[in-house]
Amino acid sequence: MDASAVASAPGPGSVPGPDSVPGSSGPPLLTCYDDATGERSELSAVALGAWAARTAALLRDGCGLSAGDRAAVLLPPHWQTAAVLLGAWSIGVSVSIRLSATAGLPEVGPGADEPLDVVFAARGRIDDWLEDVPLGRHRFALDVGAKSAPGAPPPAGYRSFLTEASRYASAAPAYALVRAGDAATVDGTSYAEWGSLALAIAEAQDITAGDRVLIDAGQHEHPSTWLLAPLAVGASVVLCVNMDPDLLDVRVDTENVTRVL
Repeated sequence: MDASAVASAPGPGSVPGPDSVPGSSGPPLLTCYDDATGERSELSAVALGAWAARTAALLRDGCGLSAGDRAAVLLPPHWQTAAVLLGAWSIGVSVSIRLSATAGLPEVGPGADEPLDVVFAARGRIDDWLEDVPLGRHRFALDVGAKSAPGAPPPAGYRSFLTEASRYASAAPAYALVRAGDAATVDGTSYAEWGSLALAIAEAQDITAGDRVLIDAGQHEHPSTWLLAPLAVGASVVLCVNMDPDLLDVRVDTENVTRVL
């Protein structure tokens, strides 16, 4: 969806768009393109923070989760994925990041034994025979990535993430602080360790403060590269899904891109 076409507040039964937050105007922090559908979504830091806050409230107030609980994330690079991850981490929920399966044998690391407390899955991965979607006490479907069907009812046993998250306020509640040594992922890797990795990736890719980084989502599926590394050093992101190489030059120009990954 084009952010300029989104209303500032949801009406009855509607779902707010990515930038539908009062005061959310400002320099873009995360811009998402899908060249297969023509979708373009743009979020400022305020707007992305608001969706992270909604996610945090959904998890804590809606699902009763808190620090130490576990979430499985089966999502592609997307602004909604960023909201899920940042929201979960903001209340100390550790995540199991599960990239797309390619051989029918997804790898599950330490700490990811089932059932988990909550599962966030892209619609296209829920019934894919290659995938092993874990059991979870709470399950949310997201219409991102392949086989998405925005507006369609969620699969049986799942709730719509956007519908449920939009019920909560966009202001961050006063939750307990998360400590640097707490586990950010279910394998026990801490927030501090993930932060150090993000900084190392940014250094290796020569990403610095103020950069606007265009990232081919097909080449960089893990959020350590497309989300954490740029944010760690104060860069903004132009995330391109189903990247059309013929559009690269014009996109670099129109988005004021300074680095391409």
